[in-house]
Amino acid sequence: MAPHDGHTRVAAILVALATVAILGTDFARAADDFADIRKQIAARHEEAVKRLQDWIALPSIAAENLNSTEGAERMAQLLREAGFQQVTIVPTEGKPGVFATLDAGASKTVGLYFMYDVKQFDPAEWTSPPLEAQIIDKAGVGRVIVGRGAVNQKGPESAFLAALHAIRGAGKKLPVNLVLMAEGEEEIGSPHIGQIVHRPEVEAALRRCVGVFMPSAAQDPDGIVTVSPGAKGVVELELVSSGEKWGRGPAKDIHSSLKAMVDSPAWHLIKALDTLVSEDGNTITIDGYPKPRPISAEERAMIAEASRRRSEEKSKQQLSVQHWIDDLPWAQANERLESQPTVNIQGLVGGYIGPGGKTILPHRAAAKIDLRLVPDMKKDDAVAALKAHLAAHGFGDIEVNVTGGYDPTSTVASARLIQAQIAVLKRAGIDPVMWPRNAGSYPGYAFTGEPLKLASGHFGLGHGSGAHAPDEYYVIESTNPSVQGFDGAVMSFVQYLYELAK
Repeated sequence: MAPHDGHTRVAAILVALATVAILGTDFARAADDFADIRKQIAARHEEAVKRLQDWIALPSIAAENLNSTEGAERMAQLLREAGFQQVTIVPTEGKPGVFATLDAGASKTVGLYFMYDVKQFDPAEWTSPPLEAQIIDKAGVGRVIVGRGAVNQKGPESAFLAALHAIRGAGKKLPVNLVLMAEGEEEIGSPHIGQIVHRPEVEAALRRCVGVFMPSAAQDPDGIVTVSPGAKGVVELELVSSGEKWGRGPAKDIHSSLKAMVDSPAWHLIKALDTLVSEDGNTITIDGYPKPRPISAEERAMIAEASRRRSEEKSKQQLSVQHWIDDLPWAQANERLESQPTVNIQGLVGGYIGPGGKTILPHRAAAKIDLRLVPDMKKDDAVAALKAHLAAHGFGDIEVNVTGGYDPTSTVASARLIQAQIAVLKRAGIDPVMWPRNAGSYPGYAFTGEPLKLASGHFGLGHGSGAHAPDEYYVIESTNPSVQGFDGAVMSFVQYLYELAK
């Protein structure tokens, strides 16, 4: 080695050290931070899982007016324990929300959306009690926690809180400030989310955020991760046909033999429902209904690539279906899923449905309906069109009781919030599937719409399934090396926060 080469090498080392000192979030330093944090995640595994089990044991069900006050208080307690300095329970005309901030003295601030409510459940349909949060072996998956809210959304939210505990436990400063709002009405269509988000102090805090994300378990059983920068909107409502309101049919249940001379509110409802869709039930025929935005070439290409990478056979197995609408090919079925609004009947109730027969003519019948909305469609426009349509077709007496809902949400894929997700995933060796929008809904419109216009999305490794269904689960220990268990999900949130800090 020539003498001057040694001086050059020393100079290069000094420059490199100076660069690390200046950048602060250099990968080498981040790797050291992560090593300490990983140790904390492993050491705190049992307490984190126990925290989730205890949370599952307290179900807050807005539709049943069950434990909403207790749910908000538990949410607030969990946030305080995780390091949020300011935590406030926010009253609304419905169930209370929670607003919290964590000031880490960082230059970047990240928003979080949590929900503390869960869907209803019938214990008789479960093979493991829905509130016991038992950890069981699931064939082909691993050790999973089974319970209502396990994956939707307490599991991923608990993993995020565990990330905060681990960072603090490692003696590290959180790399970003946090602004969090939680609600207890997501499962009934978030009817009062605006009363939380648009409180002056909450809105002011959110304005400082680079975006708002919701913790999720984004991996499918094979480990594939989907990144969706948008979501469909939804309207939840009930259509009620009654003899009292109609002025025809009985005002109380009567003997079915009288159908020969008395109109039936149940048939009246069925005939009304039949006017909303085509003969096969798959095309909306509501007069003046808002038109969806045509799917773009970019979205079509995204869907085609996603369809190539996803297994049609496994999707059918998971959904327990044999055919798509019109027997469409896989890619076209996915395109329809992304581009089309829907009118869905969740349930029909009228008269007697117990054992045997009761031979009555019921005075009342009701249908639980949800409307899914895609970009360029508005909740209020859809409801107005539905009401006008029913009136025009002779069904103006049918009550339209809207219980919740919101507009679609869209975020550009180039947003920092989304690009940070992609960066974390690719660093982990995961090439994510890009998907235009979730076919399901979440109230991201409160953040992406006026006046905030923030980016919004979902993020988190790990896997779970069964949301809104029996035997809902979230993976704690995975037997598939491509799928993260609970600790891996926790680590994904750590990495995401550090990426967002850049």
